[in-house]
Amino acid sequence: MTRVFSGIQPTGHLTLGNYLGAMRRWAEVDQHRADALFCVVDLHALTVDHDPARVRRLSRQTATLLLAAGLDPEVCTVFLQSHVDEHSRLSYLLECVATDGEMRRMIQYKEKAAKERERGGSVRLSLLTYPVLMAADILAYGTDEVPVGEDQAQHVELTRDLAVRFNQRYGHTFVVPRTTLPRVAARVMNLQDPTRKMGKSDDSGAGVVYLLDEPDAVRKKVMRAITDSGRDVVYDREGRPGVTNLLDILAACTGGNPESLADVYDSYGSLKKDTAEAVVEVLRPLQARHRELCADPAYVEGVLRDGARKARGLARPTVDTAYRAIGLLPPVAEPSLSAAR
Repeated sequence: MTRVFSGIQPTGHLTLGNYLGAMRRWAEVDQHRADALFCVVDLHALTVDHDPARVRRLSRQTATLLLAAGLDPEVCTVFLQSHVDEHSRLSYLLECVATDGEMRRMIQYKEKAAKERERGGSVRLSLLTYPVLMAADILAYGTDEVPVGEDQAQHVELTRDLAVRFNQRYGHTFVVPRTTLPRVAARVMNLQDPTRKMGKSDDSGAGVVYLLDEPDAVRKKVMRAITDSGRDVVYDREGRPGVTNLLDILAACTGGNPESLADVYDSYGSLKKDTAEAVVEVLRPLQARHRELCADPAYVEGVLRDGARKARGLARPTVDTAYRAIGLLPPVAEPSLSAAR
C-alpha cells in the first residue's frame, strides 16, 4: 500500500482550519486508502520560547483530538514524535546533507524569525534547522505521500531534495515522497483578518474558531467576522476575502460549492448565520467524542504507546541503513552469556 505520513504541532489549541484543512481528510480518506501514520510533532514545538507544562498538556490534547476526529488506531498509527528516537537520529544525518543556504531560504523560518525578533527574543538554532527534522519525520518511514497545506509544501520539496541528494551520494536509501494538497478548504482564514490563515498560534482568539469552543462562542465569532465593502455576496478571493472565507467554510462544512453558495444569499447576515450553524454541527460529534476520550485517559495512553512501538519498528530499519550508508560503524553487540562462558 501507499504509505502516508503527516504531523501536527502542539503549539496551540487546534482550530477549525486544522480540522477542515487536514484532520477530516486524514480520518475520512487517508487512513483508509493507505498505510497511514499521523504524528503529534512535539519536538517541533520546542523551536520557540515555550512553557514545558503547556507543551505536555497540548500534546495530549492534540492526540486526543486526532482520535476524536476519527483516526482509528486499528486502521492507522497515531503517536508522539518524541517517543520515537529515530526522528532525532535521522535528523542529524540529514543536517549533514542539507546546506545553510537552503535553511535560510525557508519562508516559514523568515516569518517566524522576524516575529521572534519583533518580540525582542532570540532566534533558536532549532528554528533554522527544523525543516530538516521534518524531513527526517517523513523519510524515516519510507513515505510515499505527505498530505499538507500549501504553507508546508516548501518543506516537502526540501525533503525531496535531501532524499535525492542522500541517495546519489551514499546509495539508494530513501523513498522520495510527493506532496498531496487538499482540494477543499486547504486554508481557512482568520475571521478578523481574512488575508491570514486561521492559525492555532494566533495571539488573538477573536478570529479563530477552536475545536473545543462552546457553540455560543462559535456563533459569536462567526457573526462578528469581518466582511467586505458592498452588500452583494460574491465569491472573489482577491476583492472580497472576508465573504469568500465564509463561503469556503460553509462549503467545507456542508459539502457544497462555494461559488454556487454565493448565489443563494442576498445578505451577509444570513450567510453568517448559516455558516455559524454549519460549524457548530460539524464540531458537535467531535466534541462529544473528545469528552468520552478525556474520561478514559488510559485508552489514549495505550494508543500512543502502541503507536510509538509500531512506528519504531517501521523507522528503525531505514534509519539504521542510513547510518551505515553515510559511513558510521554499527554498534558492537554485547556478547551473549553462553558465548562468555
